[in-house]
Amino acid sequence: MTDETSATAGPSPAGGNQGTVLIVEDDRNTAALVATYLERDGFATVVVHDGGQALEAADRCDPVFVILDVMLPNMDGWTICRELRGRSDVPVLILTAREEEVDRVAGLAMGADDYVVKPFSPRELVERVKAILRRSRPAPPAASPLLSVAGLELDPVRRRVTRDGRAIPLTVWEFKLLHALMSSPGKAFSRDELLSQCYQNREAVIERVIDVHIGKLRQKVEDDPAHPRFILTVRGHGYAFSELPGG
Repeated sequence: MTDETSATAGPSPAGGNQGTVLIVEDDRNTAALVATYLERDGFATVVVHDGGQALEAADRCDPVFVILDVMLPNMDGWTICRELRGRSDVPVLILTAREEEVDRVAGLAMGADDYVVKPFSPRELVERVKAILRRSRPAPPAASPLLSVAGLELDPVRRRVTRDGRAIPLTVWEFKLLHALMSSPGKAFSRDELLSQCYQNREAVIERVIDVHIGKLRQKVEDDPAHPRFILTVRGHGYAFSELPGG
């Protein structure tokens, strides 16, 4: 375990080949417990106890996964998650004592992959990390055609979206939602179906998160988000991608 806050480094775990997990947690006992269990499963770990050092540590250690507390000194977990998601696809798991629904919505809407409430089972936590990593690895790019409708183009291989040739930066979840919708124009997706496209572990996720993501996606791809041409609301059900945008 490498502790970035105190700058004391421990040896890498024997046989560790799973990559590095960044643990951002101000409770040193909790951080040490999580690190111990991860290292037993072959992960290297970097621990930061101060939120203000989290982003710098992420740049330095290039983690394959981030475990992030919410209540941190100098920078809260919400801000860190938002900043990480703006620059990286690295999976993020929120680990916190805050169990209110509004906090779950906030964390997941900002791009977290999972939300675990303390107290927790460290063994289960490691299994969640491993499951998310398995499912987050991109599938082989074969048979992934370019999707194009009325100037809106989505390239699944390059993970790139453009509108009339202009690049549109999307989060991982916005990209997944748009890909699902554009792949089946005219199909009415329920919120539950769209949740399955974004989140592999459904225990922590509620349907309101999809509405938040759709709202942000419309802001980026629609000329008038209040009167969308592409992403349509199917009242009482969910959302669909228009078969004939503007037609």
